Amino acid sequence: MAGIALGLTVMIVAVAIVTGFQQQIRNKVIGFGAHIQIAYFDSNNSFEFKPVDCNQPFLHALQKTNGIRHVQAFGTKAGMIKTKDQIQGVVLKGIDSDFDWSFFKDKLVEGSLFRVSDTKDNDSVIISKSLASLLNVHIGENLRMYFIVDNKARGRKFVISGIYDTGLAEFDLMYVYGDIGHIRKLNGWTKSQVSGFEVFINNFKQLDEMAAKVNDATGFDLKTQTIRELYPQMFDWLDLQDMNVIIILALMVLVAAITMISTLLILILERTQMIGTLKALGASDASVRKIFLYQAAFILGRGLLWGNIAGIALCLAQQQWGIMKLPQESYFVSVVPVNLSLIHLAIINTGTLIVCMMMLVLPSYVISRISPIKAIRFN
Repeated sequence: MAGIALGLTVMIVAVAIVTGFQQQIRNKVIGFGAHIQIAYFDSNNSFEFKPVDCNQPFLHALQKTNGIRHVQAFGTKAGMIKTKDQIQGVVLKGIDSDFDWSFFKDKLVEGSLFRVSDTKDNDSVIISKSLASLLNVHIGENLRMYFIVDNKARGRKFVISGIYDTGLAEFDLMYVYGDIGHIRKLNGWTKSQVSGFEVFINNFKQLDEMAAKVNDATGFDLKTQTIRELYPQMFDWLDLQDMNVIIILALMVLVAAITMISTLLILILERTQMIGTLKALGASDASVRKIFLYQAAFILGRGLLWGNIAGIALCLAQQQWGIMKLPQESYFVSVVPVNLSLIHLAIINTGTLIVCMMMLVLPSYVISRISPIKAIRFN
């Protein structure tokens, strides 16, 4: 029972940690780029987009579509931050008054978020903690950025209103969030022009389905890309984590199955005289096998029960108190993430039970080879 409980505990914790890690990283990437991005078809892979009119006829329909949580406009422009002794290339991501701040609210470590007005451009920006540390700048200080417009450098002065920290160094060092009005002025756009739109959905599992609906709604002159298509290397890396789970589950189920086979053979050996007596009284091999299989199932069930209690307790403790810490610069998260799912628990328990019971059937046939006379005399 202890061996089975330990194996199940390892399986529950492993699945919870890997799926929790995938969920955390995925949510962070989506926080920077949304689930679905809409832009012009002739946009290249740089951050210089051909402008799109923000008064698109399909926007109202998308916002009313079941499964879509939010639609917002955005603008991007590559630039360079210059301080007294540092130069850093970044991307200014312009946001409008419809921007959803929910992702950054719990990522903000200093200062405050800013509001975008339709009447006056806001000079406030938020930058990442890693970028602020690299440039040695602080809340309330001026931040001067330079952009290339018509082959000429044009500068803009901003004020740092907040500092965020997501742990994704690749994105933290890249993005500075500011008012989209500055990008419009730099590019010579009108107030109704943006780089594109970002669409957030309710369920990531429906990403491809919702992307198809958005693509059908937007027409032929606009391109729809999912977050997987925008950052394939990140999601391919996350998908590789599934292999770790598969290997751990296979090893633990195999250990549990071997443990149960050994247990059943020991039970048969210890009860050889009983088997002989039952056979002498007329019991069939099948009925005797059922007795031992029921006993093995009882032992297996007790092991599964204690394994569930231990595994779930460890996961809940980690969720509540964050006992196990991680270096964020290496793992992109500061504590070990945990994702407890009833579906995962049901699959692990059911799969373990079925595999173990199937593997117990073969050794149970040892009973049919036991002779009643020899078994009664067995010592």
